[in-house]
Amino acid sequence: MAIEPSRNGGGGLADVIDKILDKGLVINADITVSVAGVELLGIKIRAALASFETAAKYGLEFPSGTNLETPAWTEALIARENCPQCEKRVPIEELITTGCPWCGWISAKAKALAQKISP
Repeated sequence: MAIEPSRNGGGGLADVIDKILDKGLVINADITVSVAGVELLGIKIRAALASFETAAKYGLEFPSGTNLETPAWTEALIARENCPQCEKRVPIEELITTGCPWCGWISAKAKALAQKISP
């Protein structure tokens, strides 16, 4: 996965970590030790690093006993998209129907709905 430079020109460790948490990172490794075609030792390693939102999006499994009824987990299940203007994460439904609460960007669908409502 290539890390793209950010639009604001500043690229640092925080940008890389944000990108990894946003997209997720999975490391999968199979290590085997064999002699004369006979496997003596086999190790399988799988590690995943992702935000709750990304994990929920891709259905990653969590350890047993994880409480999935918390407000943070419920919030993570809401589909979000970056605002085209300010790039803040906003629920998709809100972004499409009303616009961005952070910068005031309004989608074409929201503009069309507003025109139908006003006389």
